[in-house]
Amino acid sequence: MINNNGDKKIEKLTQEYEEYAKTNNFKLNPNSKAAEGIVKLLLEREEKLGARYCPCRRVTGDKEEDKKIICPCVYHKEEIEKDGRCHCGLFVKS
Repeated sequence: MINNNGDKKIEKLTQEYEEYAKTNNFKLNPNSKAAEGIVKLLLEREEKLGARYCPCRRVTGDKEEDKKIICPCVYHKEEIEKDGRCHCGLFVKS
């Protein structure tokens, strides 16, 4: 679980993802509670599994294959274009 520094980590990572989204012409989910929940899950996965694996994807244990699902994953841009959001909902179309 997230420790006492969790709020700062959540805030910092959220800012990083906001900047990333802006740079790529999409945005972070405008539902701040949903975005925060996803960021918390990413941080929990990082602590438990060693990387910020997308919470909507299954970690296989194959390091090379699992690299594809480290957030932002290799699938997110195509999903945003096609569906208006990435699978987990962290990023949405502008």
